[in-house]
Amino acid sequence: MKKVDHIGIAVKDLEQVLPYYTETLGCPLMKIEEVEGQKVKVAFIDAGNIKLELLEPMSEDSPIHKFIEKKGEGIHHIAFGVDGIEERMAELRENGVKLLNEEPKPGAGGAMVAFLHPKSSNGVLYELCEKK
Repeated sequence: MKKVDHIGIAVKDLEQVLPYYTETLGCPLMKIEEVEGQKVKVAFIDAGNIKLELLEPMSEDSPIHKFIEKKGEGIHHIAFGVDGIEERMAELRENGVKLLNEEPKPGAGGAMVAFLHPKSSNGVLYELCEKK
């Protein structure tokens, strides 16, 4: 793992919460994009030494919608920046870590991503994030 790349935060409504991050906390909004494959709208917030990734579900079958229904808004995942995501996934599998993805998939910001199952990570959802 190179570093913590970002912290993903599940929110019901980006427009409603963005002023808290940009005005109240004074963190710049970097960009907003939609990730169709994961059915989320993502706002990237520059929090100084780390990015925050605000995740709004785009439909009721979005994993983020299901998360919010079950646990409410809040921290969804912590993402680690990696090089060679396929190799890192294989190493983790060899060490008994269960992954939620068989192969990396396209994520926000042009990254390839894969998630570690929370049951293998003491209840925390971790994301591997490789940026080209």
